[in-house]
Amino acid sequence: MSIGIFDSGIGGLTVFKEISKEFPEADIYYLGDTARVPYGNKSKETVIRYSVEAANYLKSFGIDALIVACNTASSFALDTLKNILDIPVVGVIEPGVEVAVRYTKNKKVGVIGTSATIKSGSYRKLLERNNLRAYQKPCPLFVPLVEEGIVEGQIAELVVREYLDDLVAEGIDTLILGCTHYPLLKKTIKKIYPHLKIVDSSQAIAEFLHRENLRFNGSGLRKIFITDESESFERFKRVLIGDIPLEKIDLSKLCTL
Repeated sequence: MSIGIFDSGIGGLTVFKEISKEFPEADIYYLGDTARVPYGNKSKETVIRYSVEAANYLKSFGIDALIVACNTASSFALDTLKNILDIPVVGVIEPGVEVAVRYTKNKKVGVIGTSATIKSGSYRKLLERNNLRAYQKPCPLFVPLVEEGIVEGQIAELVVREYLDDLVAEGIDTLILGCTHYPLLKKTIKKIYPHLKIVDSSQAIAEFLHRENLRFNGSGLRKIFITDESESFERFKRVLIGDIPLEKIDLSKLCTL
């Protein structure tokens, strides 16, 4: 039994790491679309096309479930993927909101993400459906910070404060990291705002899979694919998950589902 995971780049490795820990016997295939990162500044149509291409490639390995580890793709392409795939497809939004519902005490929840994720309103709609107030903020500089490895120190702290001070001033007690790159900034965010409950997508997805009683048994194979060479991806891969080799692929040469 195997799991496919895709993201636009580095961020989904946080999901890969958590899923690997929680389902050690599963065969896991990860695709980071490093040639086209970030998805957050692309149109809905483009994000859907990229997502279908990524899903098509992972499906070729006979995966039993697909995790869309990109918040932008979860916002724009999840319904399309569910319609064209005959396996469970899990995004990051529903699991994240479920955790936020459990965490918040005052029903004020902050959401940060790419411009596309915030514009889609996916988190806001689901939070409001659960009778919570959503305070949203796009944080476009967070992805390049993470990609460049600037996740701690003065520069990271200045950018975090620039984006989050206003949200925190609204009285939020819980913050959803609405991009899988953002957990790499979690330590800095927690240092500045220690009172916040932080929702990490990678942990939320693992909890969701357990609650859905999905069982994955295999040989524990781990495969990682990228669409372009990336020093930052290689660096964070070593830090997060060790020396699993990378394989470069060209999604443009593949047929669609």
